[in-house]
Amino acid sequence: MKALVIHPPHELRVEEVASDPVGATQLRIQVKAGGICGSDLHYYHHGGFGTVRVKEPMILGHEVSGTVVEVGAATSGIAVGQRIAISPSRPCGHCRYCHEGLQNHCLNMRFYGSAMPTPHIHGAFRQDIVIEAAQAHAVADEISDGEAAMAEPLSVALHALRRAGPILGRRVLVTGCGPIGALVIMAARRAGAVEIVATDLSANALATALASGADRVINTAEDPSALAAYGADKGTFDILFEASGSEKALSGALVALRPGGIIMQIGMGGEMTLPVNVITAKELDLRGSFRFHEEFAHAVSFLNRRLIDVRPLITASFPFTRFEEAFAMASDRGRAMKVQLTFA
Repeated sequence: MKALVIHPPHELRVEEVASDPVGATQLRIQVKAGGICGSDLHYYHHGGFGTVRVKEPMILGHEVSGTVVEVGAATSGIAVGQRIAISPSRPCGHCRYCHEGLQNHCLNMRFYGSAMPTPHIHGAFRQDIVIEAAQAHAVADEISDGEAAMAEPLSVALHALRRAGPILGRRVLVTGCGPIGALVIMAARRAGAVEIVATDLSANALATALASGADRVINTAEDPSALAAYGADKGTFDILFEASGSEKALSGALVALRPGGIIMQIGMGGEMTLPVNVITAKELDLRGSFRFHEEFAHAVSFLNRRLIDVRPLITASFPFTRFEEAFAMASDRGRAMKVQLTFA
């Protein structure tokens, strides 16, 4: 079969790779659709992000859906022909964090398309992939392959909401309106946020944020001081979802957070210098949000019933052999939200 393989320093190629055998508790999946994530773009353009670097050839991709084409001998409850979303999260189930219910912090995590460990963990941008049956989540007939592939980024947003605590009646600020920020807006709206304001530097991203359910959007490139109005009486918002990974966005948003507010940091753009005096004086609660685990099943359930409709976020789809065009569009925030690849 063919796969998209990144080589150091950051050269992406279509290559022939071997198919794996199917074990007793496994499934063979014909991959149908895969979304290009921010981490895929970092590997493609920069060879990695932060201290993580591609040191050996690695198949990219972790936002995928497909169809079951082979079922392991000891696997029941799923049949050939079933359409599924694939969870890329594969914790070991045996380490201390798995036993504590913190599977996203598994000491032996095998997350698709990750150069964090060496040897690297190959991803799912390939024509077929063998997965554990537990990774397969059935997709409703009326949901497209592209929508099903959005289950992974939606899981990231749902995990952040879970970490933030109750949303009902809360005033929410979202900084960074890429796919994760837009999905946070959709999820927060469904969870009962009374007001959602979103900021970004891109007019295209802000238009999507407004369509996703934000009450107001602010272009901080055009109006850098717009959040100052929300700083009256020590602040307005109960929760900040920071999805840009930008130190400037985080620091600039704190004026608008009320005392006792929650900073939910999702974006990972590199190390930041934090305004600790503001965090201390306002008694703000800084929380991180990293990946997900059980939220994947919830994400697929939301998608299957279209309680969260991700179709407006899918900008374009390209055959995987046209990956250069796809990655170029995905890198242009002025015209793209989520760009996907097709493999069959």
